[in-house]
This record gives sequence, structure tokens and C-alpha cells, in this order.
Amino acid sequence: MRVVVEADGGARGNPGPAGYGAVVRDAASGQVLAERAAAIGVATNNVAEYRGLIAGLEAAAEVGATLVEVRMDSKLVVEQMSGRWQIKHQGLRPLAAQAAGLVRRFDQVTYAWIPRERNRAADALANAAMDAAAAGGAEIEHDAAVATAVAITEPKQDWAPRTAPATRLILVRHGETPLTAQKRYSGRGDVPLSERGQAQAAATAQRVAGLKPNRVVCSPLERCKATARAIAQAAGRVPVEVEPELIECDFGVWEGLTFGEVREQYATELSAWLASTSVAPPGGESFQKVAKRVRGVVGRLQTQYEGDTVAVVSHVSPIKLILRDALAASDAFLHRLLLDPAGISIVDTWPDGGISVRVVNDTAHLSEF
Repeated sequence: MRVVVEADGGARGNPGPAGYGAVVRDAASGQVLAERAAAIGVATNNVAEYRGLIAGLEAAAEVGATLVEVRMDSKLVVEQMSGRWQIKHQGLRPLAAQAAGLVRRFDQVTYAWIPRERNRAADALANAAMDAAAAGGAEIEHDAAVATAVAITEPKQDWAPRTAPATRLILVRHGETPLTAQKRYSGRGDVPLSERGQAQAAATAQRVAGLKPNRVVCSPLERCKATARAIAQAAGRVPVEVEPELIECDFGVWEGLTFGEVREQYATELSAWLASTSVAPPGGESFQKVAKRVRGVVGRLQTQYEGDTVAVVSHVSPIKLILRDALAASDAFLHRLLLDPAGISIVDTWPDGGISVRVVNDTAHLSEF
């Protein structure tokens, strides 16, 4: 679905009482699909504009959009999010990172500057939110502990200790398979664990059991299910849930080939794939599509098992994408991170949106292998 997001924000004073508005329209008909508006307490114009963008992208995701055109009368936000201007103000960087994380949910997002008179709907929503707040009739999104005379930042960006229990995701890559040992692309093929992989799974199970998971969720492929069963057994027969969306990326015709073989046979396609997460291997699946389905799983787990510890047994690509989003990293992160078979990573999240990446690719339990 293609949509247009019109977003705006403003402050009465700079900084001053601020609010944002966002409208999501069907690109073909112009029909309004969603509207968002809120007062955000004391902030600058630029912070309010970024908050409008974030609200608009969130609303677009909720209506199922895949292609998004963002229209704003903020030259600064449009140019920064398009990558043409640097984000020099430190207070805007967390908001830009949050917006960039939302962008990854879609197949494509473009930005266009429009004059203020063509952004009246979003501007009206922002002003209505500020008017209602001034009259005491609207909820104000404001955290006095983090508001400053320059900008207000999201609570999830601060380092304040949290008292609520975290939802802990223990991300486990499955143990070694014959294709893993030969460094071949292994996507949807249901390859079992090798003898070495079974031993790795047993060692990983003991390590994860010590973290006391409440349940185990895994990819439907046997190499993950075998690793998950070992963890569940070691942790005291905790429940195992098979989640289809945790399956590995579909590598299409590259399945079973080495990187060198792919480079020889599909040089042009490989270069395009390495250059963009929107490109899929021939007959396969792009990382953008993998990220979209995996985000859905993570969101469900965070909601359904809030405050619990969940072992998530999956593959290289889904785990890398989860870690990229948790660290608000760029796509280059995907090509620089090594995840070993049976390695463990840990991500904690909180209801206020706080995220802490505790461990990445821990393999201490595999010292014998």
C-alpha cells in the first residue's frame, strides 16, 4: 500500500509549549487513513517536527503501508532524513535514529519539502493539540526529568535506572550444520544439526538455562527446533513455541552455494544485494522483508511476555537485524557483525521503550569446540 504522510510540529516560543500533528493519506485517493496529534510539553520547533514525523511513520505502519512519501514544510527534517544534511544538534540525533528505525519497516520511504500552506492539515492538528493542552484539556507528553531549555528527548534515550522488570530476549543462533561448516548459504533448506552442532546446542542449553528463561521461541527449521528443545530441557521443560516468522532469509538460487561461487556466477546481483537491504537474491527475499516480519515477532514477544525472559532461537539474518534495530545502527552493521553457531546475544527492553543490548555473540560456553 502506498501512502502519503503529512507531518508538522511547532513550539510557541523556541523552546516553548510544543505539539505535533500527522496525517496519513491513501496516495491514490487522498483519503485520510489516520491522524495523530499530541502536545509534548516544552520543546523546540525542530524537536516537535521530528516528533510529528515519528508519529506519522508509526501510523503508516499501523495501517499496513509499504511505500511512504513523507511531506513536510520543515526543510531541516527533510534534508537530514534524506541524508543530505548532517545532524549537528545532539538533541535531535536520538529522534532521527528513532525515525530511521521506523523507516526500516517499509519497502521504501521518500521525503519531499512542501510549502506551509500545503501542510495545513498537519499544522492544524499540531496547533489544536497545543491549544487543548493550554486549556488543560489534553494529555501532555512531557517528562520534566529530561526536558531542557534546548530540547526534550524521549525517556527511552536516557540512562536513568529503571525499576520495572525488563523483557529479556536471549537471542541464540542454532548450532552448526554441514552447510555452516562449509560456509555455504543456508536459508530455507531444512538442514539438520551436525554431530558437532548437537554438542554445541547442548553446551548452549546449559548456558541459557542459567539465565532462567520462562519459555523458548524458535524458527520452524529443524536446526533451530533441535537447539530449542535442548534449551527447554535444560531449563526445566519450559514451553517451546514455533514462530514461522523467525525463519532464515530466503537466499533463492544461492542456497547451498559458497560466497565465492555466488561471486563467480552472480557478480552483478551480489553487488546489488550487498549495496542495499531492499535487494533480494534471485528468487529470494530481501533483508528489508526479513526485518519487517522479525520486528513483528519482537513486538509481540515484548507485549505478550512483558517482564519475562524468552530464549529466541533463530538464524544469522534475523538475529543480526534484531541487533541492528536495538542498537539503532546502520545497514553497514549487518556486514560487520559475526555471529557464530550457537552464539548468544541478549537484549533487554522496557515498557517505556528503553533498550539495553547486554551481550553480543557470547561463545564462552563453546570453548571446547
